[in-house]
Amino acid sequence: MPIFSENQMRRYMRHLILTEVGFKGQRKLLASKVLCIGAGGLGSPTLYYLAAAGVGTIGIAEGDVVDDSNLQRQIIHFTADVGRPKLQSAKEKIAQINPDVVVQEHPGYLDADNAIETVSRYDFIIDGSDNFATKFLVNDACVIAGKPFSHAGILRFEGQAMTIVPRKSRCYRCLFREPPPEGSVPSCAEAGILGVVAGTLGTIQATEALKFLLGKGDLLTDRLLIYDALAMRFRESRGARDPECAVCGDHPSITKPVDYGRPACSDPI
Repeated sequence: MPIFSENQMRRYMRHLILTEVGFKGQRKLLASKVLCIGAGGLGSPTLYYLAAAGVGTIGIAEGDVVDDSNLQRQIIHFTADVGRPKLQSAKEKIAQINPDVVVQEHPGYLDADNAIETVSRYDFIIDGSDNFATKFLVNDACVIAGKPFSHAGILRFEGQAMTIVPRKSRCYRCLFREPPPEGSVPSCAEAGILGVVAGTLGTIQATEALKFLLGKGDLLTDRLLIYDALAMRFRESRGARDPECAVCGDHPSITKPVDYGRPACSDPI
């Protein structure tokens, strides 16, 4: 097993003294690979905490550039980054947080042709996207590839999160059979978002990823965690895998990701 350097001993000491992590757990994190789909509102806190925790390889799927309007919630990007590719901006910040981390770049869009091949490289997936076409694409690709992932969504003052472990828990499509008609649900650009809500949900996603990699605690499987920031209240909606689900059911009719007519959005929440 790898030996920790003096710098690593100091960096990870607060993990090493945790019984649930320790040297064995920290080695697991350093050997793990997590893909973050998007470096936006959800991806920003997730990337910060995964890098700080010492996840050895972090993939980022992102094709957008930093805009002034992103800075209110996408905290991995700074004012000087406006106009730069988000992928490069995020990679630079991760290198400053933790030089132990290797960043694998996936520029551009995920689509039905490359989604399975991309997610298959990683141990855990973070879905930080902001549109239903992407969320169904990520769900289907992860379920088909057998890759666990964290779903989250935010709008205005609310958010939700759920962890999916294929063939062991219900998936996103168990809850929502098909994407709603385009334009029927407002986007953050249309309805607004309190920036800190993205931080709350993204941090939950990072927590779920670390728990899965360490094999500790109870994941948000078969539980949709719903957050109301104005009331400062969490509640849960529980349910089991749907045996009639088109992708994770007993007789799936979807055996490859579905293209809903537009590429996966790379401007996450």
